Amino acid sequence: MAPIPHLSVSIPSLFLLLLAACTNGFSEEKNLLHSEILKDEAVARLFELGKVSDSKDFLERTFQSAASVRAGNLIRRWMEDAGLQTWVDQMGNVHGRHEGLNPREKALLIGSHLDTVIDAGVFDGALGIITALSALKVLKIRGMLGNLKRPVEVIAFSDEEGVRFQSTFLGSAVIAGVLPVSTLHVHDKSGVTVQGALRRNAIDISEENLLQLKYDPESVYGYVEVHIEQGPVLENVGLPLGLVKGIAGQTRLKVTVKGTQGHAGTVPMKMRRDPMAGSAELIVLLESLCNEPESYLSYDGQCAASTAQSLAGSLVCTVGEISTWPSASNVIPGQVTFTVDIRAMDDLGREAVIYEFSNRIHQICDKRSLLCLIERKHDADAVACDPELSSMLKSAAYAAVRPLSGDEPDDLPVLMSGAGHDAMAMSHLTKVAMLFVRCRGGVSHSPAEHVLDDDVWAAGMALLAFLSSLV
Repeated sequence: MAPIPHLSVSIPSLFLLLLAACTNGFSEEKNLLHSEILKDEAVARLFELGKVSDSKDFLERTFQSAASVRAGNLIRRWMEDAGLQTWVDQMGNVHGRHEGLNPREKALLIGSHLDTVIDAGVFDGALGIITALSALKVLKIRGMLGNLKRPVEVIAFSDEEGVRFQSTFLGSAVIAGVLPVSTLHVHDKSGVTVQGALRRNAIDISEENLLQLKYDPESVYGYVEVHIEQGPVLENVGLPLGLVKGIAGQTRLKVTVKGTQGHAGTVPMKMRRDPMAGSAELIVLLESLCNEPESYLSYDGQCAASTAQSLAGSLVCTVGEISTWPSASNVIPGQVTFTVDIRAMDDLGREAVIYEFSNRIHQICDKRSLLCLIERKHDADAVACDPELSSMLKSAAYAAVRPLSGDEPDDLPVLMSGAGHDAMAMSHLTKVAMLFVRCRGGVSHSPAEHVLDDDVWAAGMALLAFLSSLV
């Protein structure tokens, strides 16, 4: 991965205004920082969007649900308020675009996702959309939106989490041209397909026009995404913003273990073919393998010692879902299914872990006279962020942090992302850069997820400064 270069880009006029706010005093230059839009209105919109849910008890917005459609309509209204022309594409993505001075120039894309996990927080995904719209609204108010040197387009992706169809990045993958047409026929737990869900909301899509949703790489300058960190590093170092240098690759497996169903009281222990006990052994094995990969992986031509070293710093493995059939306290189950999520920055190392785990699954199942099936449900290679675009974003973030912090930080943290983001899919289309925003305790995918109002402000100012480089 190429290193992120030092701050070498020229500082445009809006950077100088931000620096003036720091030099002349916060209260004296508060109007330059547009807190009423970048902070007050942005925070209010985050919580307004957080109330748009399919459940009255917690936040849940999945692909093409009723709440998802309402959220899209709300975001579209905010896009229009920022001076953007809007539309919804045939995968349910919400677009807002301003052509700037040169409509034929390559467009800068900024985005994140509008869907959520179940029992979600209000910042994941939504923060990246709303801060982008706030920054563009400031440019509109300052009369600078029409002076953009290239088109700018904000995209609220319809699905990133993959909750409903167990297929992540539906929204961004179709834009990047990497979504298989077969995805239209994947169904949810109720038997509704992706295509059927879209049609229920009056969006008619076929395999042919799905392919037409792909953007031409020659028409795109780059993609930028602002996202909560979902980790504790920024909070530990006491800074609101950090630059992302790369995103870990990830694989999701579905493991099915089949045995012999029987009565809990009448089948002797030594005569059982119990898939629950077998699954428990497999899950503990996975934990050991991912805690100490160097103890399991063989150092042959496919796995060098350096691979094991890189895994030691980034490898994480999770079993997030287990189901049994039948599920009863007095029955030995006949089948157990569980999911496995494996992430690492080293793609070769991740494959080595999957290979080793798969081999050991079959060994354990053979020993226990069980039948095991392993399905790969999702794969995404690790992504390196673009050095030049990242340098520009880092300059903008640095200029934004100074007025709010009241001092000059030595440097901004450069972080790896263990979580997947739409930038992973978009990297197949264009160069990408990401900015992380501090969140309390590193908590995400939870109603306890929280970002300080001033950190929302800092993220908005960073995007405003970044966009000013296009004026």
